[in-house]
Amino acid sequence: MNNKVHQLQATSPLSEWLSYLENAHVKTIDLGLERVKSVAEQLDLLHPAPFIITVGGTNGKGTTCRLLEMILLEANLRVGVYSSPHLLHYAERVRIQNQQLADELHCQSFDFINKNKTHSLTYFEFSTLSALYLFKQAKLDVVILEVGLGGRLDATNIVDNDIAVITSIDIDHTDFLGDDRETIGFEKAGIFRQHKMAIIGEPNIPNSIFEQGKIQNCQLICRDIEWTFKQVNETWCWQQGKVRLENLPIPQIPLANAATALAVVQQLPFSIFKSQIVRALQQVELTGRFQKIKLTQLSNIAKKLNIAVENLPSIIIDVGHNPHAARYLAEKLTALKIQTRGKIFAICGILKDKDAKGILSPLLSIIDDWYCIGLQGSRGQSGNDLLNLLKQVAESENHFLSAQSDDNIFSVFQTVVNNSHKNDIILVFGSFYTVSDFLQLL
Repeated sequence: MNNKVHQLQATSPLSEWLSYLENAHVKTIDLGLERVKSVAEQLDLLHPAPFIITVGGTNGKGTTCRLLEMILLEANLRVGVYSSPHLLHYAERVRIQNQQLADELHCQSFDFINKNKTHSLTYFEFSTLSALYLFKQAKLDVVILEVGLGGRLDATNIVDNDIAVITSIDIDHTDFLGDDRETIGFEKAGIFRQHKMAIIGEPNIPNSIFEQGKIQNCQLICRDIEWTFKQVNETWCWQQGKVRLENLPIPQIPLANAATALAVVQQLPFSIFKSQIVRALQQVELTGRFQKIKLTQLSNIAKKLNIAVENLPSIIIDVGHNPHAARYLAEKLTALKIQTRGKIFAICGILKDKDAKGILSPLLSIIDDWYCIGLQGSRGQSGNDLLNLLKQVAESENHFLSAQSDDNIFSVFQTVVNNSHKNDIILVFGSFYTVSDFLQLL
């Protein structure tokens, strides 16, 4: 490993840098800010832009960040976004002016940090510092930081924000964040800053969030207290005090997350008009968030399966990987099933450290045929192990189950296509890894 480190330089391939980062620290996840903040101070990376928004929460972080980004871009501001994890390419983690950066720029950034760091860093810490370095070079107006895990001890929390956002609170990452909503709320509220604003999108707010708001003297701006939203037929409206936005287009992201983003927009020190918000709502989408795959994306796999692309069922991918996300997914699928009157086939892969039973249970009565697939890596589990968990859930709920398992996603997809019809739906979900494996088929 030491020889490899000495060989790495700014011109080394990104794949070699990422391989190094994955093994550069003794722990994959090592929560705490001392090491990473020390390096950031040394490299002068703690102020990457004049205005910082930090977005935390159990679910909805990515879509909230995405809509904020698009609204700010519509307002002609220079914007950078840091998010994680990526689905196919590392470059997805850093966007500047809505563009991913060339691999060479990431390598140059890694090289700068590697030559000047004074502490061992995890993959995520290294990635975070690199993003801050790239943002600072780009001379941006606003940087949006998506929290990776929790909030209080996450590497993104080395940067002081002007607005903190918590999208939702639910049970996930219990090994690191605790196993009840109060404890998890405390960890998420760790991104609050003294005398700054915090936007809360969670309707059932844990007391720990209010307590941390008082300790930090934050101005908490909470859903259903300071601001509200409501769908009205094919449009929706948002209101805070005397500010009311009506006849807004329904976006391709969860409405609660869009509403949370609008609550942030109302507190920004920039001139932003309703027309700019409307345009952003009409365009916003994010890969893997209840995303319908376009026919143009399916041409290659249709050829491999020897089927006309127009005869394929609708395919939806979703990276939801906890019970909160599964409940939202169940609502969307229920409405879609009524509309299409077709069957739903699920291709599902879940990491072994996730609450598989909590994810599977809300979807049990909606999905007609299950295909459990295996995921690789130390956190992965076989399709057969997942199938056994699914059978346990079905048995406990006295539910008839049509299910099978396979560890090869292509053969699973081929089987599903052969068993389905054009008006059916194929859902690929359960993990970022599941969706990533499927996207690689395309």
